[in-house]
Amino acid sequence: MSILVYGAYGYTGRLIVDEALRRGIRPIISGRDAGRLAELAANTGLEARPCSLQDEPGLLSALDGVSVVIHAAGPFTITSKPMGRACLATGTHYLDITGEIPVFEKLAAIDRKAREAGIMMMPGTGFDVVPSDCLAAHLVRRLPSGVRLDLAIGTDGGGLSHGTIKTMLRHVGLGGIERIDGRLESRPVGAKRREVDFGSGPRRVISIPWGDLSTAYYSTGVRDITTYAAYPAAMREVATRVHWVAPLLRTMPVQAAMHWAVETLLPPGPSAETRAKARSHVWGELSDEEGGVVRSRVTGPEAYALTAVTSVDIAVRVLNGGFEPGFQTPSRLLGPDYMLGFEGVVREDLE
Repeated sequence: MSILVYGAYGYTGRLIVDEALRRGIRPIISGRDAGRLAELAANTGLEARPCSLQDEPGLLSALDGVSVVIHAAGPFTITSKPMGRACLATGTHYLDITGEIPVFEKLAAIDRKAREAGIMMMPGTGFDVVPSDCLAAHLVRRLPSGVRLDLAIGTDGGGLSHGTIKTMLRHVGLGGIERIDGRLESRPVGAKRREVDFGSGPRRVISIPWGDLSTAYYSTGVRDITTYAAYPAAMREVATRVHWVAPLLRTMPVQAAMHWAVETLLPPGPSAETRAKARSHVWGELSDEEGGVVRSRVTGPEAYALTAVTSVDIAVRVLNGGFEPGFQTPSRLLGPDYMLGFEGVVREDLE
C-alpha cells in the first residue's frame, strides 16, 4: 500500500511530498530528471524511482506495487495520457492536480476502462477544482431545480508557479469556453464580465475556461455553466486582447523564449511566507427557470498549499478503501461538505 508522487521535485510536487511527510506518510518519489530526484531523495530519505513518461517499460516498473499515484508533472494535456495508460495497466489509482479541461474530458471518456481495471481516475485534486466542485454540488443541493451555474475564483495574495505559467503560455490565445446546453462551446475570453463579492466587496471578474466546466457538469448535471476569474484590470485587458497576437505567441521560438524567461527571471512559485498569508476564494451562483437564485462562497488557504493538503488527503482515503472505480470528481466521491473538514476553510450561504 503506497503512494507515488510523480514530478516530486517540481514546485507543487515538493509541497505534496512535504505534506505527506507531515502526515507521517513516506511516498515513493518519481520524475524524469534523475539528478533532481536523487537530490530530493537524499534530503528526505525517500525511495526514488526515476523514469520518463515516454519510457513505457520504465514507467510500468516505477508503478510496480504502487496503490495510488499523485501525478504532479504538467502540462497535463500531454502527460496525463501516458500516466493514465500506465495506471490502467498496473491497476494503480490515478490522481492529478490539473485544471485543464481536455484532461477531464479525456479521462471521463475512459470511465469504462477504469471501472473494468478496478481503479479510480480523479483529475483535479487541488485548487482548482476541489473547492469549486464541492461548492457547485452544495449550490445544487440548495436549489435542486437550478439550471444555470456561474463559478468565480479569486485570490488575496499568492502567485503562480513556473508550471502554471508555462501551461497558461501553452494555451495562450486559444480562446474561452462555456458549457451551453451540456456542450462545451467556444467563446472569446472575457466575453462575459460581472462583479462578485468574495467577502471583501465587489470585484470584477471575466469569463475564463477552468476545469469546473467539466467537473461541475459531471458532478451536478447542470447543463449551462460559465467560469470566471478575478484579475487586475491590466491583466483583464491583456487576456481579452491576446488573440490578436496569439499565432505569433504560439510559435516554437517564442514559446521557447517565454519558457526560458519564466525559468530564469521568475521565482519558482509563492514563498512559504506568501503562502501562509494568502487566501483563496470561490464564489458561486445557481439559478432556475422560475427566477430562484442561490449564492454561496468558500474561502480557504492559499491555492498551492490547499492543493498539497487535498491531494494527499484524497490519496490517503483511496489507500484506506475510500474510492469508487472509474472517472470521479471530488464532490461525487467526497460530498459537497468535504472542504469544511480542513483548517481555515469557511463556507457562507449568501442568499
